[in-house]
Amino acid sequence: MRTPPDGPHPADAITGSELRRDVSVWGSYMWGYAAVGADIYTALGIITLAALGLAPLAFLAAGIVFALVGLCYAEMASSYPLAGGGQYFTLRGLGDLSGLIAGAALVLDYTIDISLFTVVALGYFNYFLPLITFGHHAGDFTVSLGPVHLAWLWLLESVAGIVLLIWLNVRGIKVSTNFNEIIGTIAIFAQSVIVVAGFVLVWKPEIVANQMLYNRPTLSQFAFGSSLAIIAFVGLETISQVAQETRRPATIIPRTSIGLVISVLLFAMAFSILAVGLVNPSEFAGHEGESVALIASRIPIIGVVAAPLAAVIGALIVFISANSGVVSSSRLSYSMAQFDLLPAWFKKVNKRFATPARAVIVFGGIAMLQTIFAFFTPGQPGKTAAIDVLADLYAFGATTGYLFVFISLLVLRFKDPFTPRPYKMPLNIRVTYKGNQVWFPVLGLLGLLGVLFFLILVLLTHHYARIVGPLWVVAAIILFAMYRRRRGLPIFKTLPRDWEGATKKVLLEAEEFQSLEEYEAALSEHRARTSGQPS
Repeated sequence: MRTPPDGPHPADAITGSELRRDVSVWGSYMWGYAAVGADIYTALGIITLAALGLAPLAFLAAGIVFALVGLCYAEMASSYPLAGGGQYFTLRGLGDLSGLIAGAALVLDYTIDISLFTVVALGYFNYFLPLITFGHHAGDFTVSLGPVHLAWLWLLESVAGIVLLIWLNVRGIKVSTNFNEIIGTIAIFAQSVIVVAGFVLVWKPEIVANQMLYNRPTLSQFAFGSSLAIIAFVGLETISQVAQETRRPATIIPRTSIGLVISVLLFAMAFSILAVGLVNPSEFAGHEGESVALIASRIPIIGVVAAPLAAVIGALIVFISANSGVVSSSRLSYSMAQFDLLPAWFKKVNKRFATPARAVIVFGGIAMLQTIFAFFTPGQPGKTAAIDVLADLYAFGATTGYLFVFISLLVLRFKDPFTPRPYKMPLNIRVTYKGNQVWFPVLGLLGLLGVLFFLILVLLTHHYARIVGPLWVVAAIILFAMYRRRRGLPIFKTLPRDWEGATKKVLLEAEEFQSLEEYEAALSEHRARTSGQPS
């Protein structure tokens, strides 16, 4: 192998991080909530249209898998607190090619996140369009181009929204975090008011029972609805993406991850049960972009105020979820460039703002192109084709990335038993592997099987995802091979890296001194135990 033109490849692969540690415990939670908590505003309408009266069961099935994903990420992100999240865990456990595939799938997910949530955020904003335009609704700003029903005003609003997000994230994560914390706190309060008022004032269990008994979907419809329901819980990865910018990540991340899982599950199940009891599922057609506002409008006494309030909060919380997509895609590409999975160009940090500005601009631009593509997709008059197309694509990246993360969890428990794990997934069985005591995660295996099941559902039932998703991954592999060949690096071979040195450096930078001591003690004990053994 010839030497790369810019010198020998670094064995440790991680130099000092140029990203600032500006994210606190509440900021870490809000980054997760911005990504996951907003999903219900996006997913509720399209999932209820698909799963009909059994929508709560679709949410429950996806929610159980989400809880396992959350526990997995709580362990992995607190053990390996670096930007990159699932891609880094996969690289560490399975090698370069697997890390590339996981990273490519997650980048697709994040760019769709930017597109989908910006579109939905502006959909909630357009709830007020009749007031601004003297009675004209969003449908009045649509032109028919053959089979394409182009909502041109909505498209222009969405592109402008993505431009704003790019500008916001080039300026720095502290600005974005403060924005998340303020809007997220208001959103949690507003969601609580709507849920409590809905159950107290109007909800009746007999209506839900009637919907479940007499408005049931076919098996294929329920499978499609359940596969869509996974998008109601996508985004937990964001907490791990900002781990390298989080203060005391080993302490903070498990708390924020578990707290996020509990709060998001409660809200998702509450809204799905409320929806089935208040609105006939067919009424969500044409209102996919403002589903929570539609529910709020059906609540007596407070409905007149709650509906516009839900629209305002929906617009803001979904917009900060799109913001988390910009953050995650840029931090993920920053991490991949550190490990020669992407060109070094992506890891250049803006000197003024200490942000990966190049990556922010590139993936924000890709999100714009996806948005334009979605709006120009043929669809039925009165339906929101752009949201349907983007939602169809959204689940592929998440389920693929989560699958690799669960496999990496299992592998790293055996391959790297020395790294301190401030939090472990519950329900473990102790086994001996190569002379070391290893805890096998039973829930990790169940989570892997659950995510694999949902990935199969996505490939079987999502028309766009089963084509675009694999093509995106294949394109990433081709670009990766071309880049490695140009650098003179082995194309599909995992490069040598000093993971021990990297772990020590990260723990030191994160000020996790206790974890650092535990790690060094475990390594010393292992070396002392094996030094006398014949090779």
